[in-house]
Amino acid sequence: MKVLCLKRIMEKKTILIDNGGVRVDVFLAEKLEFTRSRVKKLCDDGFVRVLGKVIKSNKILKTGEEIEITLPEVKNLDLTPEDIPIDIIYQDEDVAVINKPQGLTVHAGNGTNGSTLVNALLYHLDNLSGINGVIRPGIVHRIDKNTSGLLVVAKNDKAHLALAKQLENKTCSRVYYALLEGILKEDSGRISTFIGRNPKDRTKMAVVSSGRDAITDFNVVKRFENYTLCKFSLKTGRTHQIRVHAKYIGHPIVGDKEYGFKNQKFKLDGQLLHASELKFIHPSTDKIVSFSCPLPKYFEDILNKLK
Repeated sequence: MKVLCLKRIMEKKTILIDNGGVRVDVFLAEKLEFTRSRVKKLCDDGFVRVLGKVIKSNKILKTGEEIEITLPEVKNLDLTPEDIPIDIIYQDEDVAVINKPQGLTVHAGNGTNGSTLVNALLYHLDNLSGINGVIRPGIVHRIDKNTSGLLVVAKNDKAHLALAKQLENKTCSRVYYALLEGILKEDSGRISTFIGRNPKDRTKMAVVSSGRDAITDFNVVKRFENYTLCKFSLKTGRTHQIRVHAKYIGHPIVGDKEYGFKNQKFKLDGQLLHASELKFIHPSTDKIVSFSCPLPKYFEDILNKLK
């Protein structure tokens, strides 16, 4: 049985240009974390305006202007509930906390139309918030396909708004474990950069001066011969943040085929990066709730080999 998903909404955004002199496509690609080709299509289709006028993607923006973007509804999209086994470690009327396995994409997009976490959620849960529209019902934040671990799902719009505000205000805590290539000398520290689309490959992210602020704290858990097990705490939530920061400091994550070393010692299906701890204020009770989950077996197996 196919379910025509939840809400078809026409989302509108207005963004104040606080630093002009940049092209529309470059500015919006960074702000919305879209590809420049997607921004260009929005402009070509008349969904981007300044002072009420449709603008081209190569227009140079001025400081103080307001740019209006309309994100059109997705048409003819059927989402099918799929009986994909997922580990629901907690749920109530407002939220569900999922321990996502490595290899499961969170939602449709970029050529992925089914067999996602969203398809599984539609099968296993009775309700999901509709704020993120027809493709991403219930999804407040994401983790990469080949990253495992915890994420919280909103089951109604009130919970979604409350959780999204916590992410924006950085009052939600997310902790990851990763195995890094090489020996990290510092026991702890903070990585603070700007992250945006890689100008040479728009499907990837990179440390670039035109990006958005990205802050990650780290603590060394254990050093092995040629490897370091690290604990990372996100202070911001940029796309691929930990993976990009690990590469930036010269110690990419083991198994990372996009940001890591070309020659990998271990045969892995993805990076050894696991979202192990999640803490947030419950949207109904206003009490702090925290969750944790152990490292997956394939991660532990590698650590045992190194021991």
